[in-house]
Amino acid sequence: MGKTIVEKILSAHTDTNNLRIGDIIKARVDFAFANDITAPIAIKYFKESGAKEVFNKKRVGLIPDHFAPNKDIKSAEQCKLLREFAQEYEIENYFEIGKMGIEHALLPEKGLVLPGDVVVGADSHTDTSGALGAFAIGVGSTDLAAIMALGEAWLKVSPTIKFIYSGKLNKWVSGKDLILYTISKIGVDGANYKVMEFSGEVIKRLSMDNRFTMCNMAIEAGAKTGIIEPDETTLEYLKGRAKRPFQIYKSDTDAHYEKIIEIDVSKIEPQVAFPHLPENAKPIGEAKGIKIDQSIIGSCTNGRIEDLRIAAEILKGQQVHSEVRLIIIPATQDVYLQALREGLIDIFIFSGAAVSTPTCGPCLGGYMGILAKGERAISTTNRNFVGRMGHPESEVYLASPAVAAASAILGRIASPEEVKQG
Repeated sequence: MGKTIVEKILSAHTDTNNLRIGDIIKARVDFAFANDITAPIAIKYFKESGAKEVFNKKRVGLIPDHFAPNKDIKSAEQCKLLREFAQEYEIENYFEIGKMGIEHALLPEKGLVLPGDVVVGADSHTDTSGALGAFAIGVGSTDLAAIMALGEAWLKVSPTIKFIYSGKLNKWVSGKDLILYTISKIGVDGANYKVMEFSGEVIKRLSMDNRFTMCNMAIEAGAKTGIIEPDETTLEYLKGRAKRPFQIYKSDTDAHYEKIIEIDVSKIEPQVAFPHLPENAKPIGEAKGIKIDQSIIGSCTNGRIEDLRIAAEILKGQQVHSEVRLIIIPATQDVYLQALREGLIDIFIFSGAAVSTPTCGPCLGGYMGILAKGERAISTTNRNFVGRMGHPESEVYLASPAVAAASAILGRIASPEEVKQG
């Protein structure tokens, strides 16, 4: 019996022979990281453990991105703790103001997470790096403390569900729409502790930015991680980025899957996930007309350069509705700079949008766009739980950058076709 890509990666990172689904293994970790919310707890337990140094100064990352630039005294103290720990233990990969970015966009961009890696982050959306063909998972802060010291993690080998996407994408349909549609079909618990392997001709034609978006939201179906086999698109992305050698793995043709789900994308319209779960995705036609107060374009899900290009294409020559706040947040400094070079920032500001330095900000209700009671937002972020972006009586609708931009112009949830023809 053949092996899936994840089974091959885990086999290469453990001394266990004949690895099987359900086995508990001790796996060697290639890269471990945390942010300004999760790292302080990990640091506390790391120090209490008596560890004298991290397992590898080049393989640990600390990225204050949730409340940075510091929004208040508490967040300033959190970031100070990370900064001092990085200095004390000579951690090379510390990214703060001026060098910062949202961790799940920044680490792949910097070539610090690579195909074939076991990547562990103290944040649920670590699965984003699965788009590179890595086994990337989120863990708790206490787990990360042990991993920073030992460079190893105890894992249970998960079964894999294979998703095969076929057909031709409709206009304005992106990776965000594919993953929202997929979650709507299997539910937020449809892949609990399982791997979601995304495959098929449609995935092969997707850009890296769209692949990152899909893997990022695998966790919203309860998955342990999402993953896509590396190909020429992956290798092209890694040119000039990869900081070390890497190994590419692919699933065997006779690999065992718990389930195989085939999806014809030609039937998929742009999607909108209604409150208060990502599984509540519906075609844009069922969402038109819902008034909004705010539109957010950014986050580890949709803050990359391709996302900003699509938003700019729709916003060019248009004005944000007078009753809507449009906030655009590039995911990293490099994305911001590229957007500047391409004139996208000019388009955003002339349209009436606010553009922020990279930060998670409003996605988790941190700052830079908190909702008041009764307010409604459309957002390119990954979660729309009760109170996620502010007041518990506010509402968040999830969508692609194209839909978020069109909605900001019209003051209601809208299809991009209503603003831009052709």
